[in-house]
Amino acid sequence: MNNLLVAQSGGPTSAINATLAGILDRAMNEGSIDTVYGARYGIQGVLRESFVNLSARAGLLEELPELATTPAAALGSCRYKLQDPAKDESEYEKLVDIFHRHEIRYFIYIGGNDSMDTVWRLSQYVREKGITDITVVGAPKTIDNDLFGIDHCPGFGSAAKYIATTMAELERELVVYDTPYVIITEMMGRNAGWLTAAAALSQGVNSQVPYLIYLEEHPFDLSDFLSDIRGELSAGINVMVAISEGIRDRSGRMICDYGDRDKAKDAFGHTIATGAGHVLENAVRQNLGCKVRSIELNLLQRCAGHILSKTDIDESMELGRNAVKLCLEGQNGMMSSLRRLPLDEYRVVYEAQDIAGIADREKKVPAQWITSEGNNVTPEMLNYLRPLVQGEVHSRFERGVPKYVVLI
Repeated sequence: MNNLLVAQSGGPTSAINATLAGILDRAMNEGSIDTVYGARYGIQGVLRESFVNLSARAGLLEELPELATTPAAALGSCRYKLQDPAKDESEYEKLVDIFHRHEIRYFIYIGGNDSMDTVWRLSQYVREKGITDITVVGAPKTIDNDLFGIDHCPGFGSAAKYIATTMAELERELVVYDTPYVIITEMMGRNAGWLTAAAALSQGVNSQVPYLIYLEEHPFDLSDFLSDIRGELSAGINVMVAISEGIRDRSGRMICDYGDRDKAKDAFGHTIATGAGHVLENAVRQNLGCKVRSIELNLLQRCAGHILSKTDIDESMELGRNAVKLCLEGQNGMMSSLRRLPLDEYRVVYEAQDIAGIADREKKVPAQWITSEGNNVTPEMLNYLRPLVQGEVHSRFERGVPKYVVLI
């Protein structure tokens, strides 16, 4: 039998289930695939053989449109790093045994940078061992938009739309007062500033309130920041500020560490960077004496199913369908990807990218898309962003609140 197993990993997004829906749509309508299984809680669920038979779920195909607009990971997620097989291959031996016993020929792992590392390690292992009846394929996911090998990541467009919407709404808060007022909003992005750049989408749409935007990719200077604020307040009374959580000074020290708070680490050893907005709020209050508020979007920007980008959801589903296509073609060690065509009208094509050039790499915002002052983004960045937030869809509502699809 030719069975397919799919799992989800890493931080939840508003579009990861759209990719799952695309996989299920193609796989369950594909005559050459017998059964589609889902692993509960990522690769850890695979190792535990904790599977759900998705093919046996009554009415699932009819639920796919609702699944596609259900935020977070319907199969559950994990943050688990496989061991280096050169040091210990027991996990890989176990995975291969599980795949063979359940007659799983195809494995699709949906996730971000660390998940693509899992895809790379496992696909390399089966290749080196001469195992030809298992194909491992990656399906991209991350709101951080920092994956190599793809123009933009599923989940980013919807997160960007949420951020732009939030900034527009906060701007409404700002303009009702006739006294100096600064709002500082901190976005996710430990090592890349794509999400913060999305704040620029609302600049100038509803008012002439100035925006100051600081990305992780440009060294941050506290004195320059305060000077920027003073300059804008001298010409008006309001300023909107957007910052990446991972902004650093020229020495590499995170601004959030100026607050002398101990920083926890995630399962992969990455510093959990939060608190830069609070540090800057205190600096503005102490040095400028004006009204100032800091807001940390934190988890809110990841799973906002009430304000999805239709472009993002549609593309995420198609990337899922493409991942199944790569499996059927035996393209082991590849990631489902898309490429933007150099046309006046926005269009993409779906293709495959070798996971070897993607795993454990981070795609930064190009320096030329950040202003020379380091306090805003250029028109090129806006041209990149605008197509990704087009169209509106949202989760299904029942009795006034969202109603989601649950698979586990």
